[in-house]
Amino acid sequence: MLTPEHYQNVFKQAHRAGSPHFTIIARKNSLSNPRLGLAVPKKQIKTAVGRNKFKRLCRESFRNNQHKLPNKDFVVIAKKSAQDLSNEEMFKLLDKLWLRLSRPSRG
Repeated sequence: MLTPEHYQNVFKQAHRAGSPHFTIIARKNSLSNPRLGLAVPKKQIKTAVGRNKFKRLCRESFRNNQHKLPNKDFVVIAKKSAQDLSNEEMFKLLDKLWLRLSRPSRG
């Protein structure tokens, strides 16, 4: 997602799936593909290296799963403890949350 309006649209009426390490919110879009947005505040992950690693892993997980995801806009919001996860733990957790948000009962 590219503009603040895209993010605001998702925040208005979103479904949430969360863990102690990060939250993913999702909302249907009118496009033919899912989109990813990332919110990684400096307050939560202090170093640029840490923020970039988090974003890189989220993008990779999204790329690996996007063929299974519905046409929704997803925003991943980092929490402080996200930087303590190993890559493998983060991928497992993201996979679980993508699955939860892609169930048909979610609008």
